[in-house]
Order: sequence, then structure tokens, then C-alpha cells
Amino acid sequence: MAEPNPRRRVLILLHQAHSTPGRVGRQLQALGFELDIRRASLGDSLPARLDRHAGVVVFGGPMSANDGDEWIKREIDWLSVPLAEDKPYLGLCLGAQLLARQLGARVFSHPDRRGEAGYYPLMPTPEADRLCEPPFPRFVYQWHFDGFDLPAGAELLADGVGDFPHQAYRYGRNAVALQFHPEVTYQMMCRWTTRGAHRLTQPGARPPRTIRWPTNSMKSMRWSFSTMY
Repeated sequence: MAEPNPRRRVLILLHQAHSTPGRVGRQLQALGFELDIRRASLGDSLPARLDRHAGVVVFGGPMSANDGDEWIKREIDWLSVPLAEDKPYLGLCLGAQLLARQLGARVFSHPDRRGEAGYYPLMPTPEADRLCEPPFPRFVYQWHFDGFDLPAGAELLADGVGDFPHQAYRYGRNAVALQFHPEVTYQMMCRWTTRGAHRLTQPGARPPRTIRWPTNSMKSMRWSFSTMY
């Protein structure tokens, strides 16, 4: 059997046994990429080199980038690999926070553990619009209770309007980090709001009755992965 083309394989890092890459995974597969799914949190190894991968997507999870678990420290350290090789990197929520830690920036939580859960407006920069085939989204789905400072040398791509001002950044030519969740599907949203219903009572979260699926804004979430990979 022929070996998979390394230029058509993307490394996917998930952080829970039941997690999936959602819409991002579907979009990559539609573009012809094979998904190499690994979970360092469950003991999966991370490659020492990425010559057999076209790029990396690191997803979210309920843990914090500040947790002391050995696998979190290992994953933060490992992010030096895609950076050193200038591989396309997309970090989503926790994946954005882990990259911020790797780059020496602070990941923080508010004293009252306020967060963002539900749909929130976003203020992209002109550079953010140039990054995507359609305009960068102006209204995004959030599920986080930590935030990050902008790493030194990074370019801000989007501001928030509330308690977490830095919502997206780019580092170097190929690393993009998003605080929000473009991968979310309706099924994922239902699972998060059911299993994490207690989160919706925390300060800053949107009441459950306000969480809807805004079809029109979803059109702007179709990332131009072909420009990165």
C-alpha cells in the first residue's frame, strides 16, 4: 500500500476522548487532506519533526494552559516544532492560549472566573480580512474562561468588545491563533451547553435562551485553508 502523501496530511491535536475536529476537520477533508488525530492528554506521542505533515491544528478543551499537568507542559514545549519549521499552525481557544504560552505571553483568568459562552461580536483588523477568502467573521461562538495577552512580535487580527480584548493574532507567516470556535457544529454546541450547563451561570456568559445558530454569520466562518496549507 502506498504511503500517504505527507503534503496532504494535517496533524490534529484534540484534548478529550470524545472531542472531534468539527467543521474545521470537514473543511480540511473537503480540501483533500488526511487528518492525523492525536491526543497528547491521553498519552499519544507528538512527532519530533513535521516533514510528514502539511500543518497543525490544535483545538480547545476544558483545561487551562496554566495547569501543571505534564502533558500540557510537553505540548507547550512541542509547539516550538511547527514554529521552527514554519509549518502552518491554527490554534483554537486552548490551542491559541498554548501558543501564547510558548511565545512567552500571559494566559490569565479573571478573579470572578468570568468568561464568554455563546455568540459575541468581534472587531477584526484589515489584515484579518486579507487572511480569509470571505471577510473575517464579525460574530463568533465562544466557550472560554481564560484569555491571553498578545505575544511579543505577534500581529493582532481581532479585538473583543468585552473582558477579553485579544481574540485573534498571527505570529510570523504561518501561525494563526483564535480565541473563538469556528469548528463548532450544532451538535457540538448542544453537547457543550448540556454537559457544561453550569458554565452558563458564570459572569459574562450568555443566558441559554440567547444562544442561537445564526445561519448568515456562519458563511463567514469558512476559512480559506488552502491559503495556509
